[in-house]
Amino acid sequence: MSDSIPAEIEEAAGLRAALRLFQRQSETITRRHGLSPRHYELLLMIRASEGGHSTVSELVSLLQLTQSTVTELVQRAEDAGLLQRRQSPQDGRVVHLSLTEEGERRVGGAVVELGPERARLLSILHDRVPNA
Repeated sequence: MSDSIPAEIEEAAGLRAALRLFQRQSETITRRHGLSPRHYELLLMIRASEGGHSTVSELVSLLQLTQSTVTELVQRAEDAGLLQRRQSPQDGRVVHLSLTEEGERRVGGAVVELGPERARLLSILHDRVPNA
């Protein structure tokens, strides 16, 4: 067996290490802003959605979680005063989720603090992935 590490293995390991470091830093920073990692992702996806609101169905797709898991996350975030529900004016069966001022404050703070970590990860991805 050769002592040299094939380039693909080295690249895959480096990418996974960079992603894991980013994830770990994200967890630390979001907790500092009073958010669990999942609540941060939930609120971030809602805030990034067109119009600053989303639905449970959209979040299921974006977060790649089950509907029951997203529904539970939404309920806990609502109970914590981080998001609010509003019935759609166009379709009474649809409920729009948006951030409260407190949710905006916490997500905004975490996003700003994570800026250098995002830049570092994007730089690594750009260096490792062709045409990134």
